[in-house]
Amino acid sequence: MALPPAHLPPAHLPPHRLARFARHIVLPEVGGAGQVALASAHVVMIGCGGIGAPALQYLAAAGVARLTLIDDDLVEASNLQRQTIFAQADIGVPKAKAAAAWVRAFDPALTVTAHETRLTASNAAGLIADATLVLDGCDNFATRLAVSDACVAAKIPLTSAAVGRFSGQIANFTGHLPGQPCYRCFVGDAFDAEDCDSCADHGVLGAFTGMVGSMAALSAIRVILEGHAALGNPQWGQLHLLDGLAPGLRTMRIPKDAGCGGCG
Repeated sequence: MALPPAHLPPAHLPPHRLARFARHIVLPEVGGAGQVALASAHVVMIGCGGIGAPALQYLAAAGVARLTLIDDDLVEASNLQRQTIFAQADIGVPKAKAAAAWVRAFDPALTVTAHETRLTASNAAGLIADATLVLDGCDNFATRLAVSDACVAAKIPLTSAAVGRFSGQIANFTGHLPGQPCYRCFVGDAFDAEDCDSCADHGVLGAFTGMVGSMAALSAIRVILEGHAALGNPQWGQLHLLDGLAPGLRTMRIPKDAGCGGCG
């Protein structure tokens, strides 16, 4: 379809990319400036599993130019029920490697880097360096808190998403900004441990992880578009709670903890 003059993208968006992102560009809430912002962004993704897989699909589809994927797990048969970027042939392959291969096949114009490792407090700073945003969908609190602390120290926004059975949580954090909470303000220090409930113990519905991952991608896009497009309202510190059974959505504000060890 022809683009109306009001939505023509800036000249530095390559002409061959216009057709691919036309449906974004004609949206007044995104427009050409917003698409250029997406095409200039670098998202670091922690975890390529139930949340990471759908989030990655929509961030790549949105044209996020650079993607860094961090995951130390291998693809297992049980993952295929919800981690839709993987196939039977990927069983036994490192998730970060298989996810990067999916991105390259989906859009060769994107730059993707895979790190087959686990993010820790000691390596976090190097792994998230130069990120526009970090999206965390990992499955344990120790890693989540290490990610949060690293983001605060590096002054990088964090999109955090979690799912358990039929409950999902998504929020954007900028704990380095005055008055804004970080993820540690939300959960406290009690979860600085390796143990964590898992979907192997309690189960999870594949389609529901897709909902949470898609909403995490949308939350990340809101951050990237801040200052570039009307959709760019990150809603810092607002926790969106998804109920997959009802279904329903409610939002609560997370206060900043003045005594927080991550951002206080």
